[in-house]
Amino acid sequence: NNAVATVGITEGILMLVESVALGVAMAATAMISRRIGEKNIDAASKVAGQAIILTAIISVVTGTLAFIYAEDILLLMGGDKSLIEEGKSYTRIMLSFNFILMFLFVFNGIFRASGSPAYAMRTLIYANLLNIILDPILIFGLGPISGMGVTGAAVATCIGRGFGIAYQLYILFSAGFILKLSWRHFRIHWDTISRLFRLTLGGAGQFLISTASWIFLIRILASFGSVVLAGYTIGIRIIIFSILPSWGLANATATLVGQNLGAGQPERAETTVWKAGFYNVFFLLSLTLIFVLFGEPICSIFSTDPEVIKEASLCLMVICLGNVFFSYQMIVTQAFNGAGDTTTPTILSFIFMWLVQIPLSYTLAVSLNMGSLGVYIAIGISSLLIALAAIFLFRRGKWKNVVV
Repeated sequence: NNAVATVGITEGILMLVESVALGVAMAATAMISRRIGEKNIDAASKVAGQAIILTAIISVVTGTLAFIYAEDILLLMGGDKSLIEEGKSYTRIMLSFNFILMFLFVFNGIFRASGSPAYAMRTLIYANLLNIILDPILIFGLGPISGMGVTGAAVATCIGRGFGIAYQLYILFSAGFILKLSWRHFRIHWDTISRLFRLTLGGAGQFLISTASWIFLIRILASFGSVVLAGYTIGIRIIIFSILPSWGLANATATLVGQNLGAGQPERAETTVWKAGFYNVFFLLSLTLIFVLFGEPICSIFSTDPEVIKEASLCLMVICLGNVFFSYQMIVTQAFNGAGDTTTPTILSFIFMWLVQIPLSYTLAVSLNMGSLGVYIAIGISSLLIALAAIFLFRRGKWKNVVV
């Protein structure tokens, strides 16, 4: 139990690290894709170098603090003495070596911005495969290797991700890669770093807002018992997994928007967004049909409890009914990010997730006694509203004039 709790606490802290890493990756994508659209490969390479420097600075500071205060972090998060004693090594390793996770995200952002997303996919495949192989060996032991328990999981994760970074560096500095990185691109340019940092704040803010909103929804659902919470967990994880292709399309759209703006083709960038939105609607509506018809059989794969299965299928069907709106929300908000306007999606997330979704969830679920159904309906309504607001602001066209 202490091992599981330690992993849960540490993963919660790592989500903050991930938000910063995603923010830097988003900023790098916007700036690099713009320079590539301008056919200025040297400037794109300089941005990549500065993004790497910014990532290194952030990870060194946070990693050093985590190494020093690992036990205090566990204590602050509610861990007792036995948990802290058993889990401090895991937490110290995972948080002190957070630079591995950060570079993994940022390098993949550079790959996507340069129009080479296949490298990002291969990196994650290689890193996760090695992690899967090493986990049982280092956790339980094998032959002369003594089992390290939960600490072994941290070591395996770091080794797997470290191998992924080694592969990324090999690609980044290879002669065939579109960016031509050299040591001169790693001379500090404060103007470029400051612009990256400004965009990073917006990107990280979006992730932090959505994460906090999710935590509040979990708290509301938890009040209805473990069955509801288990059903929601299964349902939402199925949804997250099934929409991964949509996120791939959204990330590709961000890159194409940046490249087209750099090429002086804002109208083509806008056309790309509407086409991507249409394709995403088609894909997500197909998923909705599958979940409506086969929701319970799919959920039964992950649980044998009839009540949990029923709740999970309810979660699937109700939330997915809002997919037609969510499909455009994903594409349009990523288009803003690709254009370098990370402020607009952050403001929209704050308004419609914190000021609309959370209060509406509580009102429908608790005040109107709709239970978990009220939360699922609130998620769909907030998706509708944020999609409409994003489309309205996108059509105004101010994103076409953002300078990055």
